[in-house]
Amino acid sequence: MTSEASGTADIEIDVEALNKRYAEERAKRLRSEANAQYTRLEGKFADFDKDIYADPNFTRAAVDEQLDVLIIGGGFAGLLTAIRLRERGIENFRIIERGADVGGTWYWNRYPGAASDVEGYIYLPMLEELGYLPSQKYSPAPEIHAHCQKLAKHFDLYPKALFQTRVTGDAQWDEESSRWLVTTHRGDKFAARFLISCTGTYDSPKLPNIAGAETFEGHAFHTSRWDYNYTGGNSLGGLDKLGDKVVGVIGTGATAVQCIPHLAASAKHLYVFQRTPSSVDVRNQKKTDPEWAKSLKPGWQWERTKNFTSLTSGEPVTEDLVDDGWTDIARNIGAAVGGDSEGPQDFALSGLKKMEMARRRIDSIVKDKETAEALKPYYAYFCKRPCFHDDYLPVFNQPNVTLVDTKGIGVEQITPKGVVAAGKEYPVDCLVYATGFEFMTEFVKQTGYDLVGRGGRKLSEHWSQGARTLWGIQTSGFPNFFLMALNQSGVGVNYVHMATEQTAHFAYVIDECLKKGIASIEVSKEAQDDWVEKVLAAAEEGGRNAFLDSCTPSHYNHEGKKAESARLNDLYAGGPGDYLKRLEAWRAAGTMPGFHVTPA
Repeated sequence: MTSEASGTADIEIDVEALNKRYAEERAKRLRSEANAQYTRLEGKFADFDKDIYADPNFTRAAVDEQLDVLIIGGGFAGLLTAIRLRERGIENFRIIERGADVGGTWYWNRYPGAASDVEGYIYLPMLEELGYLPSQKYSPAPEIHAHCQKLAKHFDLYPKALFQTRVTGDAQWDEESSRWLVTTHRGDKFAARFLISCTGTYDSPKLPNIAGAETFEGHAFHTSRWDYNYTGGNSLGGLDKLGDKVVGVIGTGATAVQCIPHLAASAKHLYVFQRTPSSVDVRNQKKTDPEWAKSLKPGWQWERTKNFTSLTSGEPVTEDLVDDGWTDIARNIGAAVGGDSEGPQDFALSGLKKMEMARRRIDSIVKDKETAEALKPYYAYFCKRPCFHDDYLPVFNQPNVTLVDTKGIGVEQITPKGVVAAGKEYPVDCLVYATGFEFMTEFVKQTGYDLVGRGGRKLSEHWSQGARTLWGIQTSGFPNFFLMALNQSGVGVNYVHMATEQTAHFAYVIDECLKKGIASIEVSKEAQDDWVEKVLAAAEEGGRNAFLDSCTPSHYNHEGKKAESARLNDLYAGGPGDYLKRLEAWRAAGTMPGFHVTPA
């Protein structure tokens, strides 16, 4: 990859001064309420969570069904689960989805500029099976959503799906029938042998608890429920109704980085309210080369996918097939095995240099020195998700754009007419919240429903001190239940790779149970506790805990105040490669080790 992002070796930095600055910037942003500074879109903000893409008059007859499998969620994970089941000849399943179509994250997130930051050639699953190639390296949201629809049509999943449907109450395990009893707000009743939660990671939006937010008299919405009736345009931009509007956007994370250029292109004036700047590197978007497409050989996508995950996870790789900003990071901060890395100290030094490059890039693009300085991120690489965009930084050279840097404090108040920051009110006609989603928090908080397992014990009780699972996908006391989530699993940069692997594992286990007449399968407490200890040990030994504790507040470290119990709600720091080998070894054993198996 040839870009401004490459080559940290010649960067000279003052390590002591930078570490001091990082600590000072972190201290500014620490808040006693941590994650409690956010609220879900409910109560007085319930209108923010409306499905503006659905038919509000939609109705259907309730169903009452006995199922082999009930899948909750129709995003990539839910679709892949259904596909893997169907490939194994399992047909008695249902998908329930609260949106009006498949897509999950990509159904809800249609804000202008929305796109994957992982290249489409490895992010969009089953390209070879569908005979499709993305139009460009980084797929925009409409193309990703369309791909979800292609998967559903190709594998005939639409007849299996019930849309605009939410689970109500608790999902109950019935000991006598060995089934999960689930009801929905449409009066449906399901009795399913297996229950799979695929409710996603970026579809439960949140808002900051800002004083006076409910008093704002202008128009306001969250980026995940973008109101094109107000702004005009679509996911590709062209917000032609904003020409006479003053717009304020709260947030400068990954979503904001993508939508702000489009707001800036159309609004009369745009105020960007920043608490913590993002690190924004070169994206180098490009169209798919037809000649390259012709050169691809069968199996190319899986080879490319595994290569990317290996490289970005620090595993031995001799060739970089993807060659993008993510793999450039791996090379520059010593993550790739085979270099001259001397361990954590060398890793930290390379990270400091990488961030210095990002700051120098800002100086080379943003003309106003005060604005450029405010946009510079002072924290370690990976404290926040790195961003890649070619148009974000130039926006701040436009005369109709004002960066309101809150110097780590955040917005102080929202009034009927605007936003108050640093004691000054900024009048706005429209307020856009680019404030993120529930991320690796409590299961019930993210999904909106609870489970009642053996002996009437709720999952919320079982996990009251943090998640307790085997491999992040099954938990003791809750038979025949599978979970597609990040907590305690080996997810790397490319979530869809892990979703592909885990859903194949779900289908394998279910198929074995159905073929062998197994009524229930439940992970033993011993196997679960052993994995929990491995998760904790890997985070400690690999330095992940110490790293996150030193980071500026973000959703990665629970806004800088990570309770001991919350350490369980984290990734498996052993990495995707080690994690997947464990799943493969378990399947190869053929004896379901670590599980209690009850025959039918």
